[in-house]
Amino acid sequence: MDTADLGLPVNVPSTALFTDQYELTMLQAALKAGTAERHSVFEVFTRRLPHGRRYGVVAGTGRVLDAVENFRFDEGLLRFLREKAVVDEETLDWLAGYRFSGDVWGYPEGEVYFPGSPVMRVEGSFAECVLLETVILSILNHDSAIAAAASRMSSAAGDRPLIEMGARRTHELAAVAASRAAYIGGFSSTSDLAAGFRYNIPTVGTSAHAFTLLHDTERDAFRAQVDSLGAGTTLLVDTYDVTEAVRAAVEVAGPGLGAVRIDSGDLLLVAHRVRQQLDELGARDTKIVVTSDLDEYAIASLAAAPVDAYGVGTQLVTGSGHPTCSMVYKLVARAESAGPEAPLVPVAKKSTGGKTSIGGRKWAARRRDADGVAEAEVIGTGEVPPELADRQLMVPLVRGGEVVAREPLDVVRDRHAAARAGLPLSATQLSRGEPVLPTEYAHRPSGS
Repeated sequence: MDTADLGLPVNVPSTALFTDQYELTMLQAALKAGTAERHSVFEVFTRRLPHGRRYGVVAGTGRVLDAVENFRFDEGLLRFLREKAVVDEETLDWLAGYRFSGDVWGYPEGEVYFPGSPVMRVEGSFAECVLLETVILSILNHDSAIAAAASRMSSAAGDRPLIEMGARRTHELAAVAASRAAYIGGFSSTSDLAAGFRYNIPTVGTSAHAFTLLHDTERDAFRAQVDSLGAGTTLLVDTYDVTEAVRAAVEVAGPGLGAVRIDSGDLLLVAHRVRQQLDELGARDTKIVVTSDLDEYAIASLAAAPVDAYGVGTQLVTGSGHPTCSMVYKLVARAESAGPEAPLVPVAKKSTGGKTSIGGRKWAARRRDADGVAEAEVIGTGEVPPELADRQLMVPLVRGGEVVAREPLDVVRDRHAAARAGLPLSATQLSRGEPVLPTEYAHRPSGS
């Protein structure tokens, strides 16, 4: 079943007002000036990675495609715009028939990116492209930030699975998007049922401290849970005394107890003690799951601990200190006139203070060394050098307004794992440093 096509209640009927007012007022002015139909090229990129990050992760592309398809102005939205006098009647008439008919190219979802990488390119008339700026940026900035944090955490975790459990730490719909992005970044499951329903991500969960506190004794709580969910369940053992709880857990469930969860204390010390106790009680196959405000650094610090899985919440859904990627959506080329054959002219804002941009429609390629390891992100305009022709990164996502690149989430997850594995080993170091690949610019003359 393709849950993306179900029209679930976590979706919204239209994404058209997920925008800033100035996009509509620009549209109105461009319609009046006769420039709205000029062919235009917008690109999404970031000028720098968050401080200390070695690479970025492209996430949210699939949600962007949904948002572009759902960008429609129905009667209710048009009535709101009219009542609030946001734009004039001519513009409202134009919006009533809005359907994106242009092209979108971009890095495939799950790929890594670096400063200047043209993560996404949106091409069509100025009018139809400018309206998409805010919704595209809001999705890519959020999802890519979560996926980057998830990637660092999954790298630190190695082969140990990660559970996304941050729904209670963010907006209810952001939680669904965060779970999707975390799965792309390497997490194995989520506690959020809406994410499981919407994206078919495996869901997990058993009990909280409230369930133990509900019962007269901890043993009663364990017995109730095992009677209901079976001996393979996970019992939470830090409500009172961990040592007593582990003993009671094994006595109630037997040596076939699935797992115990530790949610507080010195996790490194407690995990070692619990592992020793479980082994002494004959529960050698019982796993240990740890939670409690983990981030990539805490996960790395537990690498030598007898831990079998990690549950991560707050730090994941807030991007582990970097909740956005600072991506921007900039006009880089536009036609000289609205005529269908009018040539494109590179354009760029002149600015100081680190906000400079490079005009022209870009291509991107990743140069690799003799061993196949990435060594540079090469970005250019015009013709692609022959030696990079088979290293290009951008793929078609939308052609003539039709989505052409939907794919299963597991494909995206596998792509990210492969992309990260193709980077130099220093990419996975948690110590602060510069981007693991340099960005090189190659500009070649072109007729466009």
